[in-house]
Amino acid sequence: MKIVVIGGTGLIGSKTVAILRQGGHEVVAASPNSGVNTITGEGLKEALADAQVVIDLANSPSFEDKAVLEFFETSGRNLLAAEAAAGVRHHVALSIVGTDRSDNGYFRAKVAQEKLIVASGIPYTIIRSTQFMEFLGGIAASSADGNVVRLSPGLFQPIASDDVAASVAEVALAAPRNGIVEIAGPERAPFNEIVARYLKALGDPREVVRDPEARYFGSRVEEKSLVPLGEARLGRIGLDEWLRRSRAVA
Repeated sequence: MKIVVIGGTGLIGSKTVAILRQGGHEVVAASPNSGVNTITGEGLKEALADAQVVIDLANSPSFEDKAVLEFFETSGRNLLAAEAAAGVRHHVALSIVGTDRSDNGYFRAKVAQEKLIVASGIPYTIIRSTQFMEFLGGIAASSADGNVVRLSPGLFQPIASDDVAASVAEVALAAPRNGIVEIAGPERAPFNEIVARYLKALGDPREVVRDPEARYFGSRVEEKSLVPLGEARLGRIGLDEWLRRSRAVA
């Protein structure tokens, strides 16, 4: 089976490509560096020729509200049009748990992307994931004020990128759901507690303060803003195991 992975050289893309190739599939790791650009449309027709499945893992280079919306709308339209012309039979896209329950500009852009997919007529599966464990350092940095990190006590359920890639590959090889699959890490706890565990494990002396008014990249976090409300596929790698693996790689 020929599978095209848009964003195939990124964090999730590179892992997904490796899994699918190990399974014996013909996989194209598409990115602007390989001559495939979903914003300009360059290389899309050639990359998608004879492809049965397309996995969209493209991400915006800018997180500014207007720029990120323009990226996902332009990229989505170009990619879906090329897929329709090529006769692609399954479109898989990675999105975010809670994306339809937030006033965050990035989340709004992902909602716009999802709407384009649903309206395209191409059989699809949207995978909504919780935040990746690999982003915990960046989250702490964005919430820091000197030696204090202020975070909401809202629930958090981060997932390791290895588990995300495994789920993406599994979904890509299954029949289209024409709906949403949610994935999350195996542990659920208050946001501030998980980041405090992460920093402690790294020997980071910053203090994590529980602050119900703290924002997450500009948006308010309610108790269940960032976790699945219903059934979700849970990853196998908990925070402690992920930290062990990360230290081993380092």
